[in-house]
Amino acid sequence: MKDDRRSPFRDAGTDRHAAEGVPRTPQTTNPAYRLAFADEDFMCRDELRPVRLQLELLKFEMLLDEHGIDSTIVLFGGARIPAPDQKDKARTKTLADLSRFYDEARSFAALMTRKSLETGSRDYVVCTGGGPGVMEAGNRGAIDENGVSIGLNIVLPHEQAPNEYVTPDLSFNFHYFAIRKMHFLMRARAICVFPGGFGTLDELFEALTLIQTGRMKRVPFLLFGRAFWESIINWDALSEAGTISAEDLDLFRFVETAEEAAEIIENWSPAPARDGIPGR
Repeated sequence: MKDDRRSPFRDAGTDRHAAEGVPRTPQTTNPAYRLAFADEDFMCRDELRPVRLQLELLKFEMLLDEHGIDSTIVLFGGARIPAPDQKDKARTKTLADLSRFYDEARSFAALMTRKSLETGSRDYVVCTGGGPGVMEAGNRGAIDENGVSIGLNIVLPHEQAPNEYVTPDLSFNFHYFAIRKMHFLMRARAICVFPGGFGTLDELFEALTLIQTGRMKRVPFLLFGRAFWESIINWDALSEAGTISAEDLDLFRFVETAEEAAEIIENWSPAPARDGIPGR
């Protein structure tokens, strides 16, 4: 939505293009003459990092506001988990066995998108990392219901591109992991974590820590696949060692199916407050 307020000043976009029409002289072709905001080399300097951080925070926030999106259902999960019809290409038997969670993620995203469409796609909008595997399944589930979904991609050393199911207007790309992490959680109405690797574990524990410390209000926090999560993390050992409190194990729930997860979200009642911050 474009701001209709009229400024008495000449706009920056006009000046940026006007600068292209000046005579080419040693002065005008020197990098020093470029408008600062249109100078890519200048904008990429180390000293401009605070400005780039602000731009990544602001661009995504503005575009979601323009699309009227108030809340999201966040899906984290492994990029290497194949669709069931591709599981014969999985690099390990475990990954092939985990392919069922591709279908669960797709079904769950479809259920949430159906609910989102009832709100005019303002709430319960599926949000993924925009890549393959579980992320693709989430965006694909939204397409199954003719809904929209968000993809938050990140520039990586190896080639990475948005999966084909992300809504183009909501397909974003980030340089800074920290800003991307903020955007995952700023509108989160629920956090759903499927089996995955380092990236999934990173998002899982960061979000849990924010809730545990009262920096974020409690929302449904669902871990798909109890057997997987209990095989890689000894949750009870953390509690028994005293490194977390016993009640911290109540911050999340294990689920196995899309329907089970949807039911928990549908019937979510206010959780106990942590450190004075009201739960949901």
